[in-house]
Amino acid sequence: MAQGDKPEKGTITGRITITDGSSAQGVTVKLKEIKKATVSDADGKFELKNLPFGKYTVQMVRVGFDGSTQTVEVTSQNPVANLELKLDYSSEKLEEVIISTGGNRFAKKESEDVSKMQLKNMENPQVYSVVSKELMKEQVITDYNSAFKNVPGAGIAEVRNQGRTTNISRGFATPQLVRNGVGSFTYTTIDPANLERIEVIKGPAATLFGSTISSFGGLFNRVTKKPFDTFKGEISYSGASYDLNRLTADMNTPLNEEKTALLRINTALHSERSFQDAGFYKNYLIAPSFSYAVNDRLSLSLDVEMSGSKATSPTRLVIAPTLVNLKARSITDLQMPYKISFANNTVSYTSQQYNIFAQAKYKISEQWKSQTIVSRTRSSSEAYTVALNLLTDSTLRQAVTNQDSPFYGTDIQQNFNGDFKIGSLRNRVVLGVDFYSLRATRNDATVNMPALNFKKPGAAYNNFNLTKVAPLFTTATYSNQVSNDETTYSAYASDVLNITDKLLIMAGVRVDRYFNGGTYDVATDVTKGKYNQTAFSPRFGAVYQIVKDKVSVFGNYMNGFSNNGGSDFEGNTFKPSYANQFEGGAKFDLDKISATFSYYDIKVTNTLYDDVAHANFSLQDGTQLSKGFEAEVIANPVPGLNIVAGYTYNDSKYTKANASVEGLRPATAGAPKMANLWISYRLINGPAQGLGFGFGGIYGSSYNQVNTVAFKFSIPSYTVLDAAVFYDKPKYRIGLKVDNLTNEQYWSFRYAAQTPAKVTGNFTFKF
Repeated sequence: MAQGDKPEKGTITGRITITDGSSAQGVTVKLKEIKKATVSDADGKFELKNLPFGKYTVQMVRVGFDGSTQTVEVTSQNPVANLELKLDYSSEKLEEVIISTGGNRFAKKESEDVSKMQLKNMENPQVYSVVSKELMKEQVITDYNSAFKNVPGAGIAEVRNQGRTTNISRGFATPQLVRNGVGSFTYTTIDPANLERIEVIKGPAATLFGSTISSFGGLFNRVTKKPFDTFKGEISYSGASYDLNRLTADMNTPLNEEKTALLRINTALHSERSFQDAGFYKNYLIAPSFSYAVNDRLSLSLDVEMSGSKATSPTRLVIAPTLVNLKARSITDLQMPYKISFANNTVSYTSQQYNIFAQAKYKISEQWKSQTIVSRTRSSSEAYTVALNLLTDSTLRQAVTNQDSPFYGTDIQQNFNGDFKIGSLRNRVVLGVDFYSLRATRNDATVNMPALNFKKPGAAYNNFNLTKVAPLFTTATYSNQVSNDETTYSAYASDVLNITDKLLIMAGVRVDRYFNGGTYDVATDVTKGKYNQTAFSPRFGAVYQIVKDKVSVFGNYMNGFSNNGGSDFEGNTFKPSYANQFEGGAKFDLDKISATFSYYDIKVTNTLYDDVAHANFSLQDGTQLSKGFEAEVIANPVPGLNIVAGYTYNDSKYTKANASVEGLRPATAGAPKMANLWISYRLINGPAQGLGFGFGGIYGSSYNQVNTVAFKFSIPSYTVLDAAVFYDKPKYRIGLKVDNLTNEQYWSFRYAAQTPAKVTGNFTFKF
C-alpha cells in the first residue's frame, strides 16, 4: 500500500481480564455479524484481522457461563480497534473455563511484584518463574516445601529448627523472607492454604528489594490470595499416609451491593506424624483479607495471616569438617537407620506467627500512581529443638536447645509508578523509598546428651524424653540477648524505556543506609558488633522482541550486596560484599509454549576469610564465582496436555578464600545439576470431561555437603517420581496423589531423611 493510501481492511485487538484483575485465557471471542472467531492467549489477548469496515458485536462465549458482548466500529479512519474487555467471573470460575478449553494453564507469569511495575514477561530482561495455585491443586500440595518441586534449581528444602525453610537459587542458599513483594520474616512453617502463587526471581535483586530479604541467587515471593467481587467458596479435605489430616476453607464475598467492600477468608487445620519412629507436626492458619474501593482513585486493602503450630524439630545431623578420620564419606556409607529419628515426641516446640499487610493505592493522574505498603510480622518459637552431632562412624550425641526466640519485622514502603512519554519514547518508572527494621531477642541454653550407638540405639535412646532432659536445664547456662537489631533506610529508582516498540532498555539504582545495633548481652551489659554501612546497587538490562510479544532476546547486569560488620587487623572497616551478575538469554511466549533459556555469570567480591597471620581477624579480598545455565518450558502441545519442565546446571567455587576451601564448590551451593518435570493430561470434552492424570518428578545430582581439602562428605543423587489422578468438575474436585512412587531414599542438605512413598487423597466441594 502506497504512503497516504487508506487501508482496505480493519483489525480488532484487545485484552480480556476478569474482575480480580487477572488475564482471561482460553475465552472464545467471535463476531456476531460474520463467521470469525479466535481464542484469547495466556495474557488474555486476542486479534481478529482482515475485517471489512463496519460495526461489529464482539461476543465472549463459553458454554455454561453468562456471555458478554461489546459493540465496536472499524473504519478507514480507525482501522485498528483496541478493546479492553472484562468478564464478570472470579479467578476460580476462569479456571473452569481454562479446564474445558485445554489452554496453557500453568503459563501465568504476569506480575507487578517482580519489577514493581506493570511489565510483561516478554518485556522484562530479568528471569523469573511462577508456581500457580492451579498447579499446586493438581499436585495435591499439602505442605509449602512440596511446591518447590516445580521451581528449576530449587532442590530439596533445607528445613531449620523452627520449621523455616531455605532453598537454592543459582548456587546460593535463599531463605523465605518475602511476602507480597516486601519483607516478611517468617521463621516458622508456612502453610500453603493462602497462596495465590509463588514467584521466584532469579539472580541478585538488591536494586528493588534490598539485601536483607534477597540472596545473591535471588528471592522467593509468596503472593497471597486476594478478595474479588462475587460470592464464591470451597471446603477441602486431604487425608494421607502417616496420619495426615488436613481441612481447608476458602470463602469470598462482597460486603455491600456496590461491591466496593470485599472480604475473603482462608483457613487451614493440619496434623500429621513422621514416617519415622518419632516426630509430628500440628498447625492452624487463619487468613482474612479485606479490600475497599473508596472511589475511582483510591483503594485500600488489609490482609492478615495468623498461625500457630506444635511440632518436633526437623532432623539436623551435624558432620563437622574436623572429622577427618571418619571412614564414611557419604550419608549412605554411615548406614544410619532411615526410619529412626533419634527424637522424642515430648521434646517439642510451639511456634506462632502473624503477618499484617496493609496497602493503599491512589491514582494521582492518568500517568502516575501511588502505592503505600505497611508490612508487620512476628515469628516466635518456644521450648525444645534437637540437633544430632556425629562423633564417629557409629555414634552420635543429641544436643537439646531450650529457647524463646521471637523475631519482629517492619517494612514500610512508598512507591510512585509512572507511565508516560517523553517525545515518542515511552517510560515506565518506579520511584520508591523503603524503611526496614528487624529486631530479635534470644534466651536459650543447650545441653548435650550421652553418646549413643545409632546402629543399635538401645537404652540411651530409650531414655531420651522430656522427663530426663528438662532437669538438665536447671544448671545450664542461658544466653539472654538482643540478637538482631537492624534498620535500613533505602531509596531506589528504575526506568524501562521503549526505544522502539520492540527494543526496551532498563536501568535502576538503589542506595541503602544500614544500621546494625549489634548484639546486646544482658549478663554483661555490653553491646558488641555495632556498625553502620552504606551500599549502592545498580542494574541494567535490554530486551529486543524479535517477534512482538512472542519471541525476545535479553541481557542484564544485576547487583546484590551483603552487609559486613567488623574490621581487619589494620583497623580498616569492612565494606559490603557485592555480587555482580551478567546474564543473557531468550524468552518465548507462543500460543502453545512459554519458555526461558538463560546463561548467567555471578562474581562475588569483598568476601571475608580468615587472616592466618593474625588469629581472630579476617581479610576482605575474597571472591566467589557462580555461573550456569537455566531452562524452563511450560507447554500445551495439544488441548488438555500440559507440561512443566526445568533444568539447571550450576558451577560454583571459591576463587579466593581460606586455603581449606579455595577452588572448591561451596557446600551450601547444593547439587550442580537439577531437573524437574510435570506432565498432565485432562479430558476437555465428552462424558468424562474433567478427568485427568499427572506424572513427573525431580532429579538432583550428588554433591559434597562437607567440602574441604582435607575432608569431603557427600549426599547422593536422587530421582523422585510422583503420579496423580483427578476429576475436576464445577461443583467438586477429587484428587489422588502418590509421592515418591519408587520409595527412593534421599536426603536434604541437613541430612534429613525424606518421606518414602506417600498416598494423599483429596475431596473439594465448591460453591
